[in-house]
Order: sequence, then C-alpha cells, then structure tokens
Amino acid sequence: MTIELSDTILAKSHTTAQEVKLQIAIALFKEEIFTLGQAALLAELPQLIFQQELAKRKIAVHYDVEELRQDLQHLKVA
Repeated sequence: MTIELSDTILAKSHTTAQEVKLQIAIALFKEEIFTLGQAALLAELPQLIFQQELAKRKIAVHYDVEELRQDLQHLKVA
C-alpha cells in the first residue's frame, strides 16, 4: 500500500515523511494493531531505536510471546 502526501502538506504541518511514518507506527503500536516489530518496520527504524522513541513518549512496550511469534513469522515472509 502506498500513501502519498504532498510536499505542501508536509511543509505546512512542519513535519517530514519520516516523522509521519513514525507517528503512524506509534499509533498502531499503542492500539495494539501492530506488534513492536511491525511498527518498527513501518517507521523504518531498528527496533531498539523505535523503542527509544516510545520511551521518549512514555509509551510502555507491550511485547509478549505471541507477538514474538508473529514477528518471527513476518521475518520469514520478508
């Protein structure tokens, strides 16, 4: 899936495409729609850096065995 935002919209919002990806990834992670690994992939960040971004926002990491299994399965597909 591709989402396109014009440079004008990004400029008016004083943000970057990378920041938009990060914000979407964080929102999906917080709502427990994406696992930690999925959210980090969407944000195009290593998991450790994504976790640091969560920590900056005081968002707890919820990561259980089932999420680990899902992440491992997604890695096999990728």
